Amino acid sequence: MEFERVVKNRHSIRAFQPKEVEEEKIKKILELTNLAPSAGNLQGYEIFLVKDEKKKIALADAALGQDFIAEAPIVPVFCANPARSASRYASRGRDLYSIQDATIACSFAMLAATSLGLSSCWVGAFDEEEVKRVLDIKHLKPVAILPIGYPAEKPYATGRRSLKDLVHEI
Repeated sequence: MEFERVVKNRHSIRAFQPKEVEEEKIKKILELTNLAPSAGNLQGYEIFLVKDEKKKIALADAALGQDFIAEAPIVPVFCANPARSASRYASRGRDLYSIQDATIACSFAMLAATSLGLSSCWVGAFDEEEVKRVLDIKHLKPVAILPIGYPAEKPYATGRRSLKDLVHEI
C-alpha cells in the first residue's frame, strides 16, 4: 500500500473481530516499528506485546474502562526508557527524547498495522501506575497503548483543521 493511502486509511477503531493476527503480520509490524527514528539512534523505548487475555483485561481497566482494548488480539504498550536516553542526553533525554522515541515508534506501528489491513486505536488515557503494575515494570514510563486487530466496525470520517489554521508560516 502506498504511503498516502496508508495515512488516509488509518482511522481509530474501537471494535475488533475475534480473529487472531497472523504471526507474520505481528513480526512485520515489529520490524517496521524497529526502523522508527530515535534521538541519537538510542531507541529509548520498550514495547510490551500483550496477548494474554487477563493482562489485556487488566490494561482495559487501567485505561479507565476502555474495554475495546481487551477485544484486540494484540496490544502493544509503548514505554519510554528514560535511563537509556539520559545516558547520552541527560535530563533532556530522560524527560523528552525517550517519550518522543516511544511516540514515534507507536506511530510507525500504527501505520504498519494499517498497511497490513489491520486497525488500531491510540490510547493515551490510562492510570500510569496501574499499567506499570500490570506490566510489572518500575523504571519505564508507559506512553501509549495500541490495541491492534481486524476491524469490526467501519470508521467514520473525522474533520481536520484547515491548513490555514494549522500552519503558521513565518
